[in-house]
Amino acid sequence: MAFGWKLHGDGRRLAPGEVVKPDERLSWPRMVGFGAQHVIAMFGATFVFPLVMGLNANVAIMMSGVATILFLLIVQGKIPSYLGTSASFVGAVVAIRAAGGDDGTVTGAILVAGLVLAACGVAIHYLGVRVINGVFPPVVTGAVVMLIGFGLAYVVADIYWPQDQWIALITMAVTGLVIVGFKGFVGRIGILVGLVAGFVLSWLADLIFGSITAFNAGTGKVDTHPRVSFQGVSDAPWIGLPDFHAPSFAVSAIVLVLPAVIALIAENIGHVKAVGEMTGQDVDPYMGRAVLADGVGTAVASAVGGSPTTTYAENIGVMAATRVYSTGAYYIAAVIAILFGLCPKFGALVAATPGGVLGGITVILYGMIGLLGAKIWIENRVDFADPVNMVPTGAGIILAIGPVSHQITKDFSLAGIALGTVVVLGGYHLLRAVAGRTAPPGSPRSERAVEGSDSST
Repeated sequence: MAFGWKLHGDGRRLAPGEVVKPDERLSWPRMVGFGAQHVIAMFGATFVFPLVMGLNANVAIMMSGVATILFLLIVQGKIPSYLGTSASFVGAVVAIRAAGGDDGTVTGAILVAGLVLAACGVAIHYLGVRVINGVFPPVVTGAVVMLIGFGLAYVVADIYWPQDQWIALITMAVTGLVIVGFKGFVGRIGILVGLVAGFVLSWLADLIFGSITAFNAGTGKVDTHPRVSFQGVSDAPWIGLPDFHAPSFAVSAIVLVLPAVIALIAENIGHVKAVGEMTGQDVDPYMGRAVLADGVGTAVASAVGGSPTTTYAENIGVMAATRVYSTGAYYIAAVIAILFGLCPKFGALVAATPGGVLGGITVILYGMIGLLGAKIWIENRVDFADPVNMVPTGAGIILAIGPVSHQITKDFSLAGIALGTVVVLGGYHLLRAVAGRTAPPGSPRSERAVEGSDSST
């Protein structure tokens, strides 16, 4: 059931060792408070990533609420999760824009990726998780996640950092200190705290030192300009619809974003398993539904100009801290997010974030994304003494970091993250075949590869 929560106890408190299950709730005033916590937890990343991708933050916030409601309905209320903006598409979007793509091209490519992800969810539901694990074993999944993160290094170096190197450095330092120094809720929103701190420092720098002479991303050249401009905030109304736009489709852009589907499948499965462990429920029958729901959320959001979505670890952390797993809190959070999207002044304030601040934030974000790939390898004990693992992985990551561009035809090329993913995935399975290790997905031999006992055999 997606609705119809039972009141837990007296609705006021939890006894030691008790949890509020997905189909339970506390009193509604308390549930509103828990819903607000989930909004705060997802807020930083959900508007930072659209900002980095050049998409409208108001649309992203609003559609994250819509996507969350769709997710809860599709999983029939069995998996409490919030769908915020995904970081996995950032590299591909940057590459699309570098090739001259506009907002419509970006969201059109993301929409197709969402449909592909939804189709993968259907496959997982009917065929089982083993099939996906056979195609994307830990060595491949880890490599794709890593190259998505590290493949964005040039964005920091070439675009954001040069706009204000000292603000970027200070923002990076503050963000790192908050994430590491605060272990509770503040630490979990360290990215948001760092962004706010950098924003305030940029504003103070304008007051004290005046305008800066540096690279201006708006004009594409070095000129003298203020770090922060609130003109857009002043001009924006308090209440109104965000700037929706329709998608457009280009094959070259679609190819660039498809590798992110691999990362999203791995991310979704990991998050769903974590929720299952916390709630003590068997969520395996709903694994396919969760991936399907994420794909549907991404497709619906991008259809009106929103950002790609994914389940959020930040909100899983909130559940772990509060022991309240009620899906009711997520419906409330979703409604609050939709209301935020109806405030254009908020979107204008987000868009005023200085490039130097984004430099300090993204250098940490991209690095953390990349190292999540290493975490997948470590947890699955991937053996890099085996050339079948080492050769395609190393080659793919270097191609992404370059970023290297490979011209296929006169009008079509593969570059950076897309090229690296093709090399990792295709190269791994080709070398397995050459080494005589082919095994059908889901077989005992393939199962051993998924578990990582020897990573590939």
